[in-house]
Amino acid sequence: MKVKAMGWSVLAGALFMAGGAALAQNVKVTPLGSHAGELCGRDRATIFEDPSGVRILYDAGHSTLGAEDPRLGDIHGVLLSHAHGDHFGDMKMKALGEGPCDAPTIVPAGPNGVTAEIAAAKKAAMIAVVDLSVFLGNKMEIITGKPVALCSMAGGGTTVPLAAPCRSNIHLGGTHVLKAAGAQQGVEISIVHAAHANSLPLSAISEPERKVLAANGLAYAPGPPVGFVVKFTNGLIVYLSGDTGIHTEMKTVVNEYHKANLAVMNLGPNAMTAMSGAYAMNDLVRPAAVIVTHVNEIGSIGGKVNPNSRTAAFIKLVKRPVHLAISGRTMEFDAKAACVAGCN
Repeated sequence: MKVKAMGWSVLAGALFMAGGAALAQNVKVTPLGSHAGELCGRDRATIFEDPSGVRILYDAGHSTLGAEDPRLGDIHGVLLSHAHGDHFGDMKMKALGEGPCDAPTIVPAGPNGVTAEIAAAKKAAMIAVVDLSVFLGNKMEIITGKPVALCSMAGGGTTVPLAAPCRSNIHLGGTHVLKAAGAQQGVEISIVHAAHANSLPLSAISEPERKVLAANGLAYAPGPPVGFVVKFTNGLIVYLSGDTGIHTEMKTVVNEYHKANLAVMNLGPNAMTAMSGAYAMNDLVRPAAVIVTHVNEIGSIGGKVNPNSRTAAFIKLVKRPVHLAISGRTMEFDAKAACVAGCN
């Protein structure tokens, strides 16, 4: 009996260790919004942490304090879907939690923008479609006073952490890999189509171009708007929609080719209704689960979905689990997009 008891003890220990190892293989997703514990109107910024330690910031936007935001921590890659001010970061929070949830208090971030500031300060890889990447690289050079090189892909990817910031050189359809030092596998970031506009805020453009564009009611478009598909080392495949209307590549490229199983869906009213967003999830992308963000309204009250919102209407129509991008709440997802911790 003693031998048998010892056997069970060893087995229990092995199962405990296996459970701990499994937990360590989850991808952590942390929204950085304007009001802790809520999903608010200007919330865009999201941090993804791979089990290997690679940490990625997606669409910094207006809901951070800029490069000094204490919530950021280490950032190895910065993704920007398009150059509209609420993604590029022409404004930033005056203070976290200041102002109402649907219209937080924001102040000008300066001509370089929040995205370039964070990438430069964190010595991160700036990943965007090449036209926008070149523009942001120039902003980062202004900030650091040093040339910003193309990210090295030696050894199968850009090895992080970096000694200095760099920028990607990929087009629509291309893939950039971020790889933790010593890791055998990296995080694969592919650029995919988005159906939207793309233009820089005039505050980010120098004279005389700004004056000419403003006089004609025009703006400068640095390449096409995009989304991303990110394949993490635990097997989770995440579709980051960016700002987009529905389009056929959601089905053919994102679903059938990349096989994304978690979608981070922007529900901005200028491109998506509750009905079209639900159609995109149910019939085109068909992920196992959805995170809803970029709602441009009071999406939650007390951390729960606002029942009188477009967000609530979207959730009601979607035929799979939908999680709110609650600021400061870290969600953990396994390889099959099951939320194992932190979800509403």
